[in-house]
Amino acid sequence: MGQTPQIQLQVLGDRHQYDHYEPSKEEINVPLASSLKKKQDTPKDFWWWLKIALYTVGVLLGQSAALLLGRLYFLKGGNSKWMSSVVQVLGFPVLIPFYLFITMKEGQKGVAIDDEDDDDRKPPSPYTLGAIYSSIGLIIGLNCFLYSVGLQNLPVSTYTLLCASQLAFNSFFSYFINGQKFTPFVVNSLVLLTISSVLLVFNNDDTSSSSSTGPAISRVKYVIGFLCTLTSSALYGVVLSVTQFVFTRVVKRQTFKQVMEMIITENVVASVVTVVGLFASGEWRSIGREMDAYRLGTVPYLMVLIWIAVFWQMFSIGAVGLIFEVSSLFSNSISAVGLPIVPIMAVFFFNDKMNGIKGVSMALAVWGFVSYVYQYYVDGQKSDKKTLDEASS
Repeated sequence: MGQTPQIQLQVLGDRHQYDHYEPSKEEINVPLASSLKKKQDTPKDFWWWLKIALYTVGVLLGQSAALLLGRLYFLKGGNSKWMSSVVQVLGFPVLIPFYLFITMKEGQKGVAIDDEDDDDRKPPSPYTLGAIYSSIGLIIGLNCFLYSVGLQNLPVSTYTLLCASQLAFNSFFSYFINGQKFTPFVVNSLVLLTISSVLLVFNNDDTSSSSSTGPAISRVKYVIGFLCTLTSSALYGVVLSVTQFVFTRVVKRQTFKQVMEMIITENVVASVVTVVGLFASGEWRSIGREMDAYRLGTVPYLMVLIWIAVFWQMFSIGAVGLIFEVSSLFSNSISAVGLPIVPIMAVFFFNDKMNGIKGVSMALAVWGFVSYVYQYYVDGQKSDKKTLDEASS
């Protein structure tokens, strides 16, 4: 769910939230640690809070609406898995004006990710970054297809709960790629998210009855959708971990411009992959017939696809905005809030059944998210304390 929009969530931290702070004349004789504390406690103005509110709405609305519309596409007669994949990434042109505006506003000035002075370090060549981003884009294109198979063959409530496992996969692969420590809270999160996914294997309601929006799902299709969604979540966990590694070990300097370049480049490559898949599979030949036979009509068919693309990019803008205005932890937390939203909305819009197994799975998944986020909160507190201690020494 939300493949490309969520890549940037693991990139940035708030390690340099005090950079470029200059004390006023009245604070010249105040210890530096006290000045930093005063800056940290300074209330934000109205416009800052308004931006945070708009970015938050973008994340929650974009993620929820895109998933629900994606399921609607299949329920009302859409059958092209590759077309569903294309619209997940083809909306990247809406990011280009945003990217140009940020480029003019902020220029190339950035913040070093590591602690040492790297002003003289030679930046990676465009060819190196292009090759890295293109490789990640290829994986994203494959992910889009796998997620589309899952969304076609699973109720959106089950699908969303399975997507929660990508956080567990991200932690697992980050242990090997980025040296992430397995603290008790992280282990607790991994166990809970794993149990949450395993429970859905024993859910029979999705395959034993029909809803008002479509026939019951066969057991074979359910298993295919389950495995594709889980595999894609695992691959996406790899993508997140590799992306974090690239920014901390290769780029070593982060700006809004660079993050947007990464997102757009990977979307372009993923779009090429999915469009090639659409034509290579021959599904493009049936698009005209599919459009004519769509139960909501031809115009609604086009509008569903267009709005899926727009909502995924809305999610992307909101997530990036929260990262730069607050922190990656806050952006991840807001994204996690959307976890229970989609299954609940699916009950009302698609008559998805929320039985006991799904309820327990949702509770465990939310618990796992909270445990994971709390670990990052603890890490952030330790980092802030270290910064203040070093400033006061």
